[in-house]
Amino acid sequence: MRAMWRGEISFGLVMIPIRLYAATEHRDVTFRQVHREDGGRIKFRRICSIDGEEVPYSDVAKGYELPNGEMVVLTEEDLAELPLPTAHSIEVLHFSPVDQVDPIMWERSYYTEPEPQGVRAYALLRDALERSGMVAVAKVALRQRETLAALRTRDGVLVLVTLMWPDEVRVADFEFLEEDVEVRSQELKMAASLIDSMTVDFDPSQYSDEYREALEELVEAKIEGHEVAAAPKPPEKPVTSLADALRASLAAAGGDGGKDRQEEGSGRRRQPRRSA
Repeated sequence: MRAMWRGEISFGLVMIPIRLYAATEHRDVTFRQVHREDGGRIKFRRICSIDGEEVPYSDVAKGYELPNGEMVVLTEEDLAELPLPTAHSIEVLHFSPVDQVDPIMWERSYYTEPEPQGVRAYALLRDALERSGMVAVAKVALRQRETLAALRTRDGVLVLVTLMWPDEVRVADFEFLEEDVEVRSQELKMAASLIDSMTVDFDPSQYSDEYREALEELVEAKIEGHEVAAAPKPPEKPVTSLADALRASLAAAGGDGGKDRQEEGSGRRRQPRRSA
């Protein structure tokens, strides 16, 4: 792996020099836009909308468009003058219980590796963090953009997880949350039984990207000149009631939902959920 950032973890008065590596990668089949008739690549040119001339990359700047259509042009010098104290530092702000950081805020994970002179301090922070059950909430600037982040431990390594800012998380404002939805007690029991019958330890190695695999096979078949068979259509599922679907699911999962025909008893109403 190649380090994509060098800096330090600022932990109180302790400075831990580290290198940062992308912990994940997207594995996908890469396509190019081409001319259907001859396979030639489609090229895109940077054309100025005012004079119609092609603009070299060295003359491309960042512009902020005003509501009236006018453009404010920002230079590299303008951006360089902005305060960015975390450009080379992961500044630990405080520590919080891990379950208080909503996973919806998680963005991307990075491995941290200590420089030789920082191994002891790195191990100290790692072990203390692991024993505490906390995450370190921090700020860091990556690619000239400051972001909120969390430091956690994984397999003996401190992992930096960049987080969305709170105002970047949308509110789930849906009409059904206003409804008084009835949840029958018997259906709730069957749903709980179904969850129990389908509960296993999570093992990510058991899963694979079947679409990507099929896409790779398609490409290989095209290369070899073979005919490509169409994927079979999944069987249509009959429309049924929620209770019948739960019973059938329990029966298929080895539960006793198919045998349970007791009366459903009193219903329970779920109160509408609204964001504060």
